Amino acid sequence: MSSSTDFFRILIFPFNAQDMPEEARGPAVRSAVVEATGETGASGYPCYSGEGVQADIDPKTRAVEAITVDGAELDDGWTARIAPPTRPGNTPENTPSDPGAG
Repeated sequence: MSSSTDFFRILIFPFNAQDMPEEARGPAVRSAVVEATGETGASGYPCYSGEGVQADIDPKTRAVEAITVDGAELDDGWTARIAPPTRPGNTPENTPSDPGAG
């Protein structure tokens, strides 16, 4: 059985959440399920990878500490967030891509 920190769904937004209230931000323009690689990233946090995304994530706070998308860093203003936890029993294959779904 997978632990809740074995994978995360990362949501990529094209503007900074600090500059716009969450309810006005709109949907993510990309999402990716990333799985633990067993390695530690340059930031010192566990590394997760999948679907063209590599991220260092603090599993306790669910903060994305470092990220590359298709091998490149995000441009200024873009943000990456972890999707809210899903119902028990969800796996990467049946986890909704829409954070409001389910």
